[in-house]
Amino acid sequence: MRSTRKKKRGMSAENIARLADNGKDVSRFFTNEGQMMSPIQRVNVDFASPMLDELDNAAKELNISRQAVIKTLIRQALESALSGNSTPVRYEAEIGQVDQRLFWQP
Repeated sequence: MRSTRKKKRGMSAENIARLADNGKDVSRFFTNEGQMMSPIQRVNVDFASPMLDELDNAAKELNISRQAVIKTLIRQALESALSGNSTPVRYEAEIGQVDQRLFWQP
């Protein structure tokens, strides 16, 4: 027989904030086990139509969003540049119809 007891859900952030505003102790809601995430900021970037086509082809091949492709390529380029290996290299593209593309070597 299935249990009919409802599982106790965590308190919402709004309710915790309301308790804190009323001077109640809310320390029990914070375990210090999580990792603080910096706020996400939205940016606008202009891309030429051929580059968007390449990004869309890559996204389709990888079955991920265009945004995920852009974030991944930027992350790889930043890590490469920060590691001191910021020499651009050409390699045969595996995605799309373009024969060669310029990327930062990881």
